[in-house]
Amino acid sequence: MKEILGRIPVVGALARRLHRTHVPNDRSAPQRFPGSEAYWEQRYASGGNSGVGSYTFFAEFKAEVLNRFVREHDVQSVIEFGCGDGNQLALADYPAYLGFDVSSTAVAQCRARFESDPTKRFATMEEYAGESAELALSLDVIYHLIEGDVYERYMRLLFDAAKRYAIVYASDTDDNAGYEGTHVKHRRFTRWVRERRPEFALVEQLPNRYPYWGDYHTGSFAEFFVYRRS
Repeated sequence: MKEILGRIPVVGALARRLHRTHVPNDRSAPQRFPGSEAYWEQRYASGGNSGVGSYTFFAEFKAEVLNRFVREHDVQSVIEFGCGDGNQLALADYPAYLGFDVSSTAVAQCRARFESDPTKRFATMEEYAGESAELALSLDVIYHLIEGDVYERYMRLLFDAAKRYAIVYASDTDDNAGYEGTHVKHRRFTRWVRERRPEFALVEQLPNRYPYWGDYHTGSFAEFFVYRRS
């Protein structure tokens, strides 16, 4: 998988300092943060989308990594928690896919967008009934889980639903200077996995092809973390 990333600059301490200089904001985002679930429902219902990370070269980069992983590891089923508006999924090549989201508006959009594709199904998080898949995905979600209990539930659900692999695309830091009161809360989630799901081994960490240097339109603080169930 590493060769598909080419020569990638490693994001170090300087980049972590720089990411505090600009807090990602979106015109579609409400002025006052109402809570994680309400924020995303309001955002989609008011015409907002999943954000820059699910569009243009960011989406192409993620699709390139994930599609190759699915092919190389013969993954037959994928489950994603946080499918969003489906724009990222439009670039995916998965044999069977089940996507969940907290926003009923986003789920309705995905159902309409992919209604002619029998390999894809969608449901709200309230409708989750213990489904699992060979690969569980979390893409640009963890650092949007502001509440501690929401984060804990999400992490348990994500890894318990992964039969073989779990892939997380997120930041991995507890440094939140400059993000207070926003819809972003960074977490060192790798520590959570080590402590609470030790049966999962981190087998690959892939830096972002477009690292963050102060402008979230041109770079992301998220990286790929690939876990395998032992």
